[in-house]
Amino acid sequence: MTSLARLKFYATQPHDCSYLSGQQATTLFLDPSQPMDEQIYAQLSEVGFRRSGDHLYRPHCQQCSACIAARLPVAGMALKRQQKRIIKRNADLRVERRRPTCNDEIYSLYARYIEQRHADGDMYPPSREQFTTFLVRDLPFCHFYEFRLDGRLLAVAVTDVLPNGLSAVYTFYEPEMAHRSLGRYAILWQLGEADRLGLEALYLGYWIRNCRKMNYKTEYRPIELLVNQRWVLLN
Repeated sequence: MTSLARLKFYATQPHDCSYLSGQQATTLFLDPSQPMDEQIYAQLSEVGFRRSGDHLYRPHCQQCSACIAARLPVAGMALKRQQKRIIKRNADLRVERRRPTCNDEIYSLYARYIEQRHADGDMYPPSREQFTTFLVRDLPFCHFYEFRLDGRLLAVAVTDVLPNGLSAVYTFYEPEMAHRSLGRYAILWQLGEADRLGLEALYLGYWIRNCRKMNYKTEYRPIELLVNQRWVLLN
């Protein structure tokens, strides 16, 4: 096991925060020359790091601690009635695990999702270069879980399979299928997949109390939040 103290990290200059309007953010990155090793990645996920493309990062803001790493422990997960309904509603979907790729079918779904759901975000407008840099990486632990209905692609969950759990990197889905709650179903499915693989948790990225788009994460209980470098369980 690599000692994290031996790794090099670099901080960015302050930049506009992607989540909180009017805030400045600083990001801490693992040295890009460090090979993307799943053991190091797993260790860093325990202290709040995430992956974007070929980079491992976490927020490093001096005046703000709003971004809190969140994960769902597999043990003890109690599904709400609404979540059970979502699982039942999507029981007709078939899920296939594939290597990351950028074909016309997948990119078209991604582009529709960004254009209709995130036109106000920093990922708009979508482009193939942006999609590939962000999500299509040749990493042995990265997979595309494709959710299909009679062969039609409805959603893709980009997921890293690590020794300590699954990391939900990004999910995009058919925006016209709002009645299926595909984003929430993808989380529930990945949680089940972590259980099937004998893993301990599903890492969800960051939760921000005052960010409406992040509110869905605390719908799942129990959830663990990384507070003062300790994972705190909320039932």
